[in-house]
Amino acid sequence: MHQALADMGFDGIEFAGDYGPYANNPSELKKVLDRLGLKASSAHVGFDALNEKNIANTLLYFKTLEVKTLYIPWDERAWDSKKVAQFTQQLTAAHHQARRFNMEIGFHNHEREFEPYRNKTFWQYIAANTPDSLPLQLDIGWVHYAKQDAIELIKAYPQRIRSAHLKVVAKDNALSPILGNNGFAWEKIITSLIKDGHTQWLVVEQEQYPQGLTPMESVAASKESLEPIIKTLAK
Repeated sequence: MHQALADMGFDGIEFAGDYGPYANNPSELKKVLDRLGLKASSAHVGFDALNEKNIANTLLYFKTLEVKTLYIPWDERAWDSKKVAQFTQQLTAAHHQARRFNMEIGFHNHEREFEPYRNKTFWQYIAANTPDSLPLQLDIGWVHYAKQDAIELIKAYPQRIRSAHLKVVAKDNALSPILGNNGFAWEKIITSLIKDGHTQWLVVEQEQYPQGLTPMESVAASKESLEPIIKTLAK
């Protein structure tokens, strides 16, 4: 799979729990990435890997891969009014510990973080109660699904959107899951990510596949649809 992504022209990959035969050997995994010309942009890691017992080993593993940023991808406390304060405290503490390794820990959204909380949203509460140095990975697909304005969110947290997932959540086949075939204002969104969010990595996330296309064919189709936009912004 990594070879296929390299052949498509991707610059890097984001890890999310599957390290194949290299789960305990980051040095060899780094050699594989180097051979393919791929960088590890970041990784999704749960709090179970960041507790007091495991955090040092986890950070060292990803530091070997030259990964600077880890994202908590899912935590049900993030939309629980009785537990969100505890969640933000744990997130902040883990981030501070990671900074001792010259790394950082941030948070990745789904749709429920945009439910109302204290006259705002859980997402706004989490952002306001964590340090400005803590990165927020914006998932554009879930932002749209939650009926939020992606550009407003990017501008609300300048320089914190270090990474973004470019995705379409195509529930009930209402939208094409292929980026560029769904009416999203991708050029404006990506422009704002780079200009306002200081986004360093655009991550193509392909969770759904049109009938007749394999997962890798779907990824290739989404990347191809983004190429004209990326080339325009690179000029």
